[in-house]
Amino acid sequence: MARSDDCIFCKIGRGGIPSEKLFDDATAFAIRDINPKAPVHLLLIPYAHVEALADATDEQAAAAAHCFEVAPAVARQAGLAAGGYRIVVNQGPDSGQEVPHFHLHVLGGRPLGPMA
Repeated sequence: MARSDDCIFCKIGRGGIPSEKLFDDATAFAIRDINPKAPVHLLLIPYAHVEALADATDEQAAAAAHCFEVAPAVARQAGLAAGGYRIVVNQGPDSGQEVPHFHLHVLGGRPLGPMA
């Protein structure tokens, strides 16, 4: 599984930077965003280092797809199932992506309003 030595998400994934994992399986993990944009703001991150979906290998694309597959369970575990939640993926600099490692933002805990 490809990892990047200088990627903060890869470091968290391998335990080099301590962080509470709210979800963890062989393919992905979830943590709280350190700069939340909603009362509940989780990041669902594949262990495989995937910078851009457009350039992903089959293995990396499968890891990204797995994040979407487990997102409802992660949202339910965070107490977001009843009120609903938003899943966001930012890709590339114009999107506002801050960490060049594919991840889902799972946001909720209040009415979020329209998208930008």
